Amino acid sequence: MRVNGFPWLDSKLATAEHFFFSGFHIPDNTSNPVGGKVTPVNVGQIPGLNTLGISLARIDYAPWDVIPPHTHPHVTKILTVLEGSLNVGFVTSNPNNKLISKVLNKGDVFVFPVGLVHYQQNAGNGIAISLSSLSSQNPGVNTIANAVFGFNPAISEDVLAKSFQLQVHL
Repeated sequence: MRVNGFPWLDSKLATAEHFFFSGFHIPDNTSNPVGGKVTPVNVGQIPGLNTLGISLARIDYAPWDVIPPHTHPHVTKILTVLEGSLNVGFVTSNPNNKLISKVLNKGDVFVFPVGLVHYQQNAGNGIAISLSSLSSQNPGVNTIANAVFGFNPAISEDVLAKSFQLQVHL
């Protein structure tokens, strides 16, 4: 049987391994186009999280690099800076679309309300590390650039040009 798309865990068969993850303290490789790397700890890594409504993520940031604008459509996230400084922000809903942003330092905490577009950027020359707690055992993510530009079939150039108020020169 499956619950939330994941195998149901019979409590009679549960072991400590169903509720355990190791390696969260290990820095991840940030050698990628955006310079940030997310290490999730959700129901995919800890089967015992299924139906509990919580998960974590460790994020490693290269100097000045970014976790690009994204959403978690049904999740509130609370982020704690463990190392370094981060420029973080989210955009409120229509019609205001106001940017709420702040530079955070080690030990600072910031909340990203459910479903809003948000980002994190390393605000320094050294590494930065944060811990995010999310209000779902399987939070999912929609990266804005990938969602708009990175799928097949592509959204037509006319639709994108009008939506982003750009002129297309063919």
